[in-house]
Amino acid sequence: MIMRKLAIVALLAGAITGCASTAAHEYGNFVAPSVPANLNEIIVADTMKQLIALYPPASTRFDLAQPTNDAYGAKLVQSLRLNGYALSEFVPASAANGTNANGTVSASPGLSLRYILDAPDGLNLYRVTVMVGAQSLSRAYTAENKTVSPAGAWARKE
Repeated sequence: MIMRKLAIVALLAGAITGCASTAAHEYGNFVAPSVPANLNEIIVADTMKQLIALYPPASTRFDLAQPTNDAYGAKLVQSLRLNGYALSEFVPASAANGTNANGTVSASPGLSLRYILDAPDGLNLYRVTVMVGAQSLSRAYTAENKTVSPAGAWARKE
């Protein structure tokens, strides 16, 4: 059983680093609606702990570089604001004047923030990757007994 879990974590470590670089233009929540009910809450809370440790609230501004109309994105935006982060909403390129490469208006210098939440096929695992500027943070989660728990440590790609 332990060897099986170690093999899964090793497999995910390779998949996490590969995913962060290959999914350059597809951001968002790609998890099927039939996930555990508390998935978004648990992963957002865990994401916030990591963001707070690396990017102090009240002195960090994030510029959303994607729409956040899914459950994970909405919870993340709410949690960022409640924790004291300055946040610039996403503005589509077609509606903005003077847009940058991400399609957002650059009113002030904030860190670009994007995310991917997905589930590798055939495994009972979920993966979140949060891109802050040029860095990415990734972590895998297992779903057992109607709850979600981390399957390993955060991976940080600089």
